[in-house]
Amino acid sequence: MSLFGQVKRHTPSAKPRRSPLPTTSWDAEKKYDLSPSPMQIGGSYSKFFSVIYVPYPSFLSSKSDNTNSLLNGNSLSSSPSRTHSRHSSLSHGHGYGNKSNNRRYIKLYIPIPPRLFSRINSPIRIVLLLVIGIIVGLFLLGFKKRGNGGRSTWTPPFVDPDTRVITSEESAMIWEWELLSGHYPSTQRPPDHLPLSPSLHNPIVPSSLLPAITTPTPLVAYQNRNSPSQPVINIVGQGPERTYLNAWDTRENSPGFAPRPAPGTILDLDLVLEKCDFGTNKYVRDCLEFLRIGGGLDTNGRVRRGNYLSQYKQMYFESTTPEKRNDWTPRTTSLTTRSPDLSRAPLTLQNPYPVSASFDSRSACDELHPRIFHMFWAGPFTDKPYMAVMSFLFTQNLGLDKPLDSTSDVVKGTCRPQFWVWINPGPAAAVPNPSAKREMYESLAINPWSAPFLHERFREVVKFKMWNTTEQLDGIDELKDHWRDMQIFNSGGNVYKQQQQKAAVPTTTAEEAPKLGELLDEVNAEVNENEETTEAPQTTNKPKKKDSVFEKVGSSSESDYDRLSVILSDMARFVLTYRFGGIYLDADTLFLRDWEELWNYRGQFAYRWSWHQKYNTAVLKLHKKSALATFLFKTALENGLDFHPMTVSRYLKDAGLDKLLFRVPDALFDPAWLNMERYQRERPPFPYFPEFSVFFSNDKFDTAGPQPLGFDGFFRGAFSYHFHNFWWLPFDPSRNWPDLGQRFIKGEKALRDAAKASSLEGQAHLVGEDVDLDGEVGKTTVEGEGLVTSREDMDDELDLSWSTVLKRTFEGYLRGERANAYGEWLEWEE
Repeated sequence: MSLFGQVKRHTPSAKPRRSPLPTTSWDAEKKYDLSPSPMQIGGSYSKFFSVIYVPYPSFLSSKSDNTNSLLNGNSLSSSPSRTHSRHSSLSHGHGYGNKSNNRRYIKLYIPIPPRLFSRINSPIRIVLLLVIGIIVGLFLLGFKKRGNGGRSTWTPPFVDPDTRVITSEESAMIWEWELLSGHYPSTQRPPDHLPLSPSLHNPIVPSSLLPAITTPTPLVAYQNRNSPSQPVINIVGQGPERTYLNAWDTRENSPGFAPRPAPGTILDLDLVLEKCDFGTNKYVRDCLEFLRIGGGLDTNGRVRRGNYLSQYKQMYFESTTPEKRNDWTPRTTSLTTRSPDLSRAPLTLQNPYPVSASFDSRSACDELHPRIFHMFWAGPFTDKPYMAVMSFLFTQNLGLDKPLDSTSDVVKGTCRPQFWVWINPGPAAAVPNPSAKREMYESLAINPWSAPFLHERFREVVKFKMWNTTEQLDGIDELKDHWRDMQIFNSGGNVYKQQQQKAAVPTTTAEEAPKLGELLDEVNAEVNENEETTEAPQTTNKPKKKDSVFEKVGSSSESDYDRLSVILSDMARFVLTYRFGGIYLDADTLFLRDWEELWNYRGQFAYRWSWHQKYNTAVLKLHKKSALATFLFKTALENGLDFHPMTVSRYLKDAGLDKLLFRVPDALFDPAWLNMERYQRERPPFPYFPEFSVFFSNDKFDTAGPQPLGFDGFFRGAFSYHFHNFWWLPFDPSRNWPDLGQRFIKGEKALRDAAKASSLEGQAHLVGEDVDLDGEVGKTTVEGEGLVTSREDMDDELDLSWSTVLKRTFEGYLRGERANAYGEWLEWEE
């Protein structure tokens, strides 16, 4: 007989039992046991659960009889005679032999129907129990201790931990601060579970767009008199009226080119969400058409006609209103000791920003809302950040079509944006040395990919900054006294413990800031003097030797992924936008159109993570030292400094603040993501990318769209394109160098010679013969119409990928061979 005994079927002659479970010889003797079994509640469970008895472990035999009685399902008043009778039945009826009366057994319920369990052999039963035990064990091992610093909690598997560290009153205070500062242009209502005032005044939303406040009728009030409910929170509109415009009627642009957005126009993201939200079954293809027509980018002639066009209105002007500062009294917080689950200190906020009528910066650049694009890059400058900066020069309103001495902060009636490239020169865990800034500029000046942007023509719009982790984190009030005692490399709960490093840390004071231009001039002079003796730089595709994850810089292949730099950038985007304001973009982002109407949007935003109800912070707009940004740092401090987008999504949702960070549909910034996730493939946008790598592919089976359509045919209507890493794939394999003409020919020649030498080495390896690298291979020239071209120039790819077409389009603009995206020609006159 097996260890677990033989299950008997219930027969009509048997005495009725309280338990509906299958009968065993042990249960037959339980005629006096009146304690209910757990399965007696809801007898239908007996169809799905079987009972087994496991011997109580002998090493626990010293436990009291009371405990053993409980394990056997008895009450504490079970008599010894009843216990003896039960064990006698076990010994004789189940073949266990003579057992001691002190032996106890544990009753277990397993989720296997009794009829099926009775037909299973004993070895198979043991295997099933082992499998069930392993599953239960894995579930128990899934409990994790989360948090770092202020609090640590154990959370069960498959359950997101509660990240809330502020009170409901503090969440309500953040809502009030952002509303009074004019940072909530949406008509969506705040959450009802926060203790907000029943009526909130919004100074930037007109009353005509908000529903009127209504009071219930006496009958409704009487019917609801005993039903407790949260008070309905209403927003009272006090903002300027909005005038929506027909962008497609503008004719001031050059023939064949889209017009630049009119200065001061604002994109209504509520309308964009209505037309583009994946959660309401809206297609990316239709969303791009909505953005293309409504933004005046449909330059091939209007296909849509008549009144149907009215639904594409999406941009508006605000009527002029005087600047006003709203009175605000912060909520008082309790002086009693805060709960351990909350943040270390109560939330304190400065006075709200004044609501300015010149937010769109039509007269001057606003210090509180500067137009700064931030990008973080670790390691040597390559073709990836080069393409991000090139797309910025090709699309944004920078005044590059005017002489250099005529440019100012305000260009064509709008504030000129700047591109700040933050360089982390070494590994993510390293501390820069005191001369790191000079070394950074020297490396940028001799690197062919970055040297063009140090030219005087671009100095006021492209600025290189050195990232210093110590300096940046010390600039955050919520972090400066705590972050040194924490592990800063935390992503989604996975913590990388870096080694403690001590080194001198350079800082930039206000007195040193004006000297950066002089330093750059000095570095350029030194580079020009030594340029003839400078060795050709190494190609970026050559794998680097990396001993550990903390020594990685950049990524040269898919298997050589610089994980720590990505984690550091997750935190850097919040630090930079909090300290300086502006918009952060990942380095694998390309600009596709002017961002004027997004700069004028008064709110804060990130975009949707594919089909999830989460944020992707690859594009992030936060206002300088806003209450929302302060909350994020306070919450991250108590959750291990985890700034992964999924974790940040939980921060906002748990605190009821997710509506303050508008979740933009991903079609605006990442139009290929849903296709890559296998969604909307029945109606994909153009181009169709089933995988992100197709952007770099020139497969002959793909369509030949890139060459004839060019830049204007690439996700027309989207504001940017995110190609999701692929740092190891070149944009232009056959011309993997900056092709910018004679002004920057020295850098181009250095990379061409390096590529040629690498190619000859590869040929020599294949042939097995020595090849003179200084020979005349590839130097045959072809002359015609005043053009002298090397034979290697004629060795081009037959089919060009989208990445290659975009790179050559941007480079044609800098060479002066074509206009930019809006028909403006680059003026090189110095």
